[in-house]
Order: sequence, then structure tokens, then C-alpha cells
Amino acid sequence: MLTKIIREEQIQKAKKQVEECDNFVIVTHLSPDGDAIGSSLGLYHFLTEYGKDQVSVIVPNDFPEFLKWMPGTKDIVIYEKYPDFAEQLIREAEVIFCLDFNAPKRIAALAAPVVAADAVRIMVDHHLEPDGFCSIVMSYPEMSSTSEMVFRLICRMGQFDLLSKEAAECIYTGMMTDTGSFTYHSNEPEIYVIIGELIKKGIDKDAIYRKVYQVYSEWRLRLFGYVLYEKMKMYPEQHAALITLTRKEAARFNYVSGDAENFVNQPLSIKNTVFSVFLREDKDYIKVSLRSVGDFPCNQFAGTYFNGGGHKNASGGEFHGTMKDAIDTFEKGLMQFNPNNFEDLNKHIEI
Repeated sequence: MLTKIIREEQIQKAKKQVEECDNFVIVTHLSPDGDAIGSSLGLYHFLTEYGKDQVSVIVPNDFPEFLKWMPGTKDIVIYEKYPDFAEQLIREAEVIFCLDFNAPKRIAALAAPVVAADAVRIMVDHHLEPDGFCSIVMSYPEMSSTSEMVFRLICRMGQFDLLSKEAAECIYTGMMTDTGSFTYHSNEPEIYVIIGELIKKGIDKDAIYRKVYQVYSEWRLRLFGYVLYEKMKMYPEQHAALITLTRKEAARFNYVSGDAENFVNQPLSIKNTVFSVFLREDKDYIKVSLRSVGDFPCNQFAGTYFNGGGHKNASGGEFHGTMKDAIDTFEKGLMQFNPNNFEDLNKHIEI
């Protein structure tokens, strides 16, 4: 038995829309990760099992290759490639599910058509401070992932039997990736109750792990070696690490979307390191990934210095400027927002 985290009023409002409407669109955030794709496809498979024929998943831009094994990825509409078709689907939708983001800016160019749509907007998310652009809001930052919330929503609607193996595979992938394979933000016992139920649906969690984390190209492995040896800078007095990667450097290694996934976590395996940041130059901005252990709130660091946010131990942001300026901002922030100032640092390092 799972705790009834989501308020009953929200469940009933969402259930009413699912029962009465026929045309659904599911949208998620820019640069979709495992939880964004997993939660979206999990809900997509559920709605189709429910008998809904018009269900579309739309993402702002492409997503990593290592997620494209998931059932349903071939049907995802990428807005950057098909903007007119995507906007038509949004205009015609009766319900728009907004998954794994808390503000329109997080869906980039998709924001304008989504906000302008006549559809009922339903937010299912686990990030702090949701904007008020949805009429039905299910936002619970204490949840491990949006995929976990989708599972809970389906169960609370009384439709667990309609959760297919395909939906279960997608939901598990989202839960796994958004917790670093259950190494952070994953200490609640009910997470493992949910995993047990997903296994009963027929998923092979070991195979899913291999598909996500152990099927990379040769170039990705060479890039990994390069950034660790050449591009990682340690800040021992602050128990922190920084990795940077420019577009020119990435091109040397035939970079494709997703090749840098999980790089930010690697410095945390170094003794006495509790805070890690990865700066990757993209086309129009620098993507910022932040990870921490213990009491250090990397989401506050992200919000203060990089226009971002997220969870205490796993956050993201962005920087508009040069890589040098981004590095300077990080180093300035590290002096002002020092991991040494946090109470339980000694639990995670050896002095």
C-alpha cells in the first residue's frame, strides 16, 4: 500500500479529464532526460491502453540515443524538426499534460503554443516553485522523479491493471535515471515497493540498466577519458570539482546528444569531494549540471548563479556568455557559497 501523496481533489480532476476527453498531448522540457522521456512515454502507453486514440508526445528538441530503445520513442514529435505539425497537435488537444517541468520557460519555443492553447493543462512534476500556468497542478518535490508520480497517478485513478509492460519499462527508466541508479534522492522505502510492482509487470531492470548505461560509442568513451584527464579541475579547499567542455572539443570526439550524460557525477567518487559542476557549451548557451552529496544544496547554487534549480543533490541551469565567464561565475560562487559552511559535511568527507 502506497501513501496517498497526491491530493484526492487533484486525482479526481485529472481522472475526469482522462475519462471525458479524447485528444491528448504530452509535453516535457528542453533537452529531455531519462525522467522526461520515461514519464511522458509511461503516460502515453497508459492513455493508449485506456482506449485513447489521439495521444501525442512532443519534446522541444532531440534526446539522447541511449533512451531511444524505449517503446514509443519513434512516435515522439520533435518540435525543432516539425514545428508546424507540433503546433497543430497542440491547438487540437483537449488536454495537455505538462510533465517534469514547472514553468513555461523550461520548454523553450514550445511555451508560446502551449500557453496559448485552449486545452486543459495538467502539471505532473517534482520541482520546486511551480508557475501558475496549469489549471490542475500535481507538484511534489519530495518525489524521486516525475515517473514515480505518473505511477502513483495511474494507481490512484484505480487503473493499475492498465499499466502495460511497455509503460512499466518507461517509468522504471525515468525513476532509475533521475536518482543516479538509486544513489541519491531515493531513500524512501515506497520507491522500492513501486519497483517491485514494475518488475511484476515483466520488466527486466538489469537489461534496462545495460541499455542506458552500458551501450555507448567508442567516441563517447574517448571523450570521457579526455574530460577527466584534461578538463577536470579540483578545488580541494572547497571539496568541489569542475568539468568544462566546449563545442569545438566535443566535435573532436564526434559528439552526439547524450554523450556527456553522467559526466558530472564522476568527480563525486573522488575522496573528500562533495560538489561537482559540469559546464558544456551548446549552440546558444552553456548548459550547467550540478551534483552534490550530503547537506550541500546544489539547487540553491544553481538558482543563485546559473538561472536554474532542481533538487538539493541534483540540479541544472544555464549560462548565457562565454565559457570563461561561466567558469568565473562558478569560482566566484564557490567562494561565496562554500560547501564547507554546511553542517553535515563531515559525514561525507574525511578530515
